[in-house]
Order: sequence, then C-alpha cells, then structure tokens
Amino acid sequence: MTRGRLTALVVLVLLAAASVALQAERDRRYARAGEEARLLYLQSGEVAGRLALEYDALAADIYWIRSVLHYGGERIHGSGPGRYELLSPLLDLTTSLDPLFQIAYRFGAVFLAEAPPGGPGRIDLAERLLTRGMQASPGRWQYPHDLGFLYYWHEQDHRRAAQWFQKAAALPGAPNWLGPLAAGMLARGGDRDASRVLLQRILEDADQDWLRQTATRWLRQLDALDQMDRLDAMLAQYRAQHGAPAGWGDLIRARWVPGIPVDPAGYPYVINTTWSTTRLSPESPLNPLPEELAR
Repeated sequence: MTRGRLTALVVLVLLAAASVALQAERDRRYARAGEEARLLYLQSGEVAGRLALEYDALAADIYWIRSVLHYGGERIHGSGPGRYELLSPLLDLTTSLDPLFQIAYRFGAVFLAEAPPGGPGRIDLAERLLTRGMQASPGRWQYPHDLGFLYYWHEQDHRRAAQWFQKAAALPGAPNWLGPLAAGMLARGGDRDASRVLLQRILEDADQDWLRQTATRWLRQLDALDQMDRLDAMLAQYRAQHGAPAGWGDLIRARWVPGIPVDPAGYPYVINTTWSTTRLSPESPLNPLPEELAR
C-alpha cells in the first residue's frame, strides 16, 4: 500500500470515528435536529464511490451504520411528518457502494416495509431495494423469498407473495420447501387451479418422501374445498325449496345425493345444521385446513 493510500484510509477512518463521536455528543447536549438538519447532503452512490477512493466497502459499512442508527432513532424518538425520510437514501448509498452487501438489502427491506409507527410502511421501496439486490446477485434466492414474505406479512397479498416465492424456488440451490410455500400462497389467494398445477409439478419432480407427502395432502385439501363448495351450493338450493336439512338422511331420502358424501381421504362430510354448510369430519386426516383456507 502506498503512503498516499494509507493516508487516505487513516483520514477516512478518523472522520468516521469523529462523526460518530460528534453525533453522540450532540445528541447528549441538544434536542433532536429540526427538519433543516435532516438533509442528506450526499445522495449519489457514484459520487460517494469516487470520494471513497478504493475503500467502498468501508464507506458502505459506515452508511449501513448510519441507516441502522437513523431507523432506530426514528423508531424510538421520532414523531410527526418526515419520519424515516433518510432511510431509503442511506440504504441506496450503502448498496451502491457495496452491491453485494446482503445484510443491507435484507434487513433494510424489513425496515422499509415495517408499518408505522415502527417504520415507514414503504413496501414499494423495499421491493426496489431487494430488486437491486437481485440484479447484483441474480442467483441469491433469499431476496425474492424475502420480498414474498413481506408482501404476505404486511399486505396480505397472497398472489404477489406466491409469485416471488415461485421465483425464489426456481433459482439454483433454493430449498425445496419454497415450492409448497408458493402453492399455499396461491391457494390462500383464491387461485386453487394454479396452486393445484404447481403442487402436481412438485409431486412429479420431488425426490424426497416428505415433499411428496406434503404435496399429496395439499392436493387432497384443495379437492375437499372444491367438493365442499359444490355441496354447499346444493344445500343452499335444498334449503330454499324444503327448509334446512336435519342431516344427510333428508337429502338421501329426497334423492338429492345417493349416499353420505365423503372427502378425498374417505371420511364423511358433516353438515352444520344451523347454516346448512359442510365441514370436514373431526376424524379426517385432512384436518386442520390452513387457517386462511378454513371455512
């Protein structure tokens, strides 16, 4: 290392240390900064990279620390408009300086998506950040997985979550549980046909018993849901014409059904006589249906 480079490195480290110390002392002595002091003077990752010389990774670490401090400070002390306004620019600078900064992408997206008052509630910015991570590291399945989780957790957008889980599952080295996870999200989003196609593909390609068993059980649950929908429609029609049935015997005697309907596992469906709807037998191995699919 040349003397000039060594000097630049020492100066950069000293400036970083001094800025942290100065900020700590200022926070101790004075109230939190007003809006005019919240401006982020350096917003271009390209400019930051040139100023950092060959120490982009070190500068990225500094901006990551600033991101965490900003998020934590706003979460604890912030109030009113303009909260978390520097979080996205700080994360952009961090990942521009170090495009392979995995923690900054993943935890930064969590910070951005967190609903107020614990965060800015900007899942759009979280998606933009993680998309940049995917562009920098196309083979990293964790980024689309994280985005799917955020859409499920914060937006309850099952279909969009499923799309990202599918993208994650398609990447080399992705864990095999991502496929069933995507199928489950599709079913929860109301797209049983798409979920069934994906589960059938998993069943055909799976090389592990637990994965085949999981796909088989979920396919049976989807079939049961379809059957219950048809039975409920029939019960509603019977109720409109003859009143609420006391049980399957009423429908058998009226020749609406040839016998007691059974689920794909061979267990008889139960009629809720109050609402004239069907449910699984308590003994059925298809219980419990996933909470979002429960009827």
